[in-house]
Amino acid sequence: MKEVLTGLADLIFPPRCLTCGVLLERRDSLPFCPPCLSGIRYIRSPLCPRCGISFPLPEGEDHLCGDCLATERPYAAARAVGYYESTLLTAIHLFKYRGKTGIGEALGRIMADFAGGIWDMNAFSLLMPVPLHRKRLRERGFNQAAVLARALSKRFSLPLDLMTLRREVPTPPQVGLGRNERQANVRGAFAVRKPEKIAGRRILLVDDVFTTGSTLSECAAVLMQAGADAVAVLTLARAVRGSDAPENGEGDKQ
Repeated sequence: MKEVLTGLADLIFPPRCLTCGVLLERRDSLPFCPPCLSGIRYIRSPLCPRCGISFPLPEGEDHLCGDCLATERPYAAARAVGYYESTLLTAIHLFKYRGKTGIGEALGRIMADFAGGIWDMNAFSLLMPVPLHRKRLRERGFNQAAVLARALSKRFSLPLDLMTLRREVPTPPQVGLGRNERQANVRGAFAVRKPEKIAGRRILLVDDVFTTGSTLSECAAVLMQAGADAVAVLTLARAVRGSDAPENGEGDKQ
């Protein structure tokens, strides 16, 4: 019956590629045409098991990068599905800046497929999206990180907390700032309300793009200070080295 209903839906609303809109021959778990699908560069090992950055050489085992050897991270691990370029960049922009939340739901399912392949999701007790400031949330009408996190919550039956982690300060855009400036810009921007809700919990922090990690690190630090047992980070995309892509809030006027 499910196959019949899907077939009827495809006749009435034929599946299209998320990014270019071309008609697809069939509905698939990855809703992209072959050219757009080939434009997704997945992040694979060898990579840093802490911050998730990949290494230039395609051979070798995972190992800590120089930054993680020198600097303690507030999160236990960070991973991203692919690089913030080509197909993923276009899809995220359509979702985030043009309000195409249906694309966001599909991207969330892709994140769920990826997360289930690298982690035991039962190890987490709570999902949290990186929050937007209330002013920016009113302007956009939705939090892109929350849309992605809902897909993960649905797939793995994990509780989703949208209220405890708050963005209290409307920080200026991060675009054009160096790493140290980005860190200073978001310092003190987040707060935890009712810390008892996260005490002892293992939290998966969700966002759309990992650039320098300044925003995500600040959120993770605040959660750990409030009593979380551990925090891991999952994003859909990661900025290519040397790029100036905005993380959640980093390119927004919040």
